[in-house]
Amino acid sequence: MDGVTPPGGVRARAEILARGDGHGRTALPLLAGEGPLAVRRTRGTGTGARVLLVGAMSGPLGGDHFTVTARAAAGARLSVGSAAATLALPGQDRAGARHEVRLAVDDDAELRWLPEQLISAHGSDLEVVTRVDLAPTARLVLREEQVLGRAGEEPGRLSSRLTLRIGGHCLLDQELACGPGAPAGWDGPAGLGGHRAVGQLLVARPEFATEPPVTRMLAEGAALLPLPGPAVLVSAVAPDGLRLRRLLDAALAALG
Repeated sequence: MDGVTPPGGVRARAEILARGDGHGRTALPLLAGEGPLAVRRTRGTGTGARVLLVGAMSGPLGGDHFTVTARAAAGARLSVGSAAATLALPGQDRAGARHEVRLAVDDDAELRWLPEQLISAHGSDLEVVTRVDLAPTARLVLREEQVLGRAGEEPGRLSSRLTLRIGGHCLLDQELACGPGAPAGWDGPAGLGGHRAVGQLLVARPEFATEPPVTRMLAEGAALLPLPGPAVLVSAVAPDGLRLRRLLDAALAALG
């Protein structure tokens, strides 16, 4: 799709900026959304701030292009979630949709990016691109979960790319394509192995630079891989979204 959205699609942006207020708490000087991307501040915990993305419309539909940008500046402790799962649906013109997520975390800041699951409905075509830029001492917890098809249906086409840069250096650049038109073997033994839910957990902490967790299987369907820097990646597959969430929650608990 090369980032081009057909004229009939909806373009929408949401922007979140959090920073320390100088008194140990987190302020939100920028909280903006448009069209189907609404942003709401909710009750946080401790000194942190919590934000929910609220879908005001169905989608993304074919032809839509959504962009969400979030930055945790120095002193911020920000948690971002979503009010419900995201359902990718086909559009009337059957064009592809694109959903971009751009995250940045400064030194002495923390971002927890924990949206609900993305469901790829039959007939949909969605490209998801997530770019993460961290300062050397930033902290991050990022969870991505994708469910291929609703109950009893085949999935749509879904491509997902996740990149991580820390201190300007690329630590991770991975891409997964599933569903009709994806490269052969995506559902085979070397791919998802017949599973219909796939996810990853990306955790960055400064202490991982000197004491990285070891590579290991965490459970059937879930594995932990240290990255060449202060971050680890947990990849997981499961028969359904519920079991996928349990695997990723257990992985995060195991990291302490």
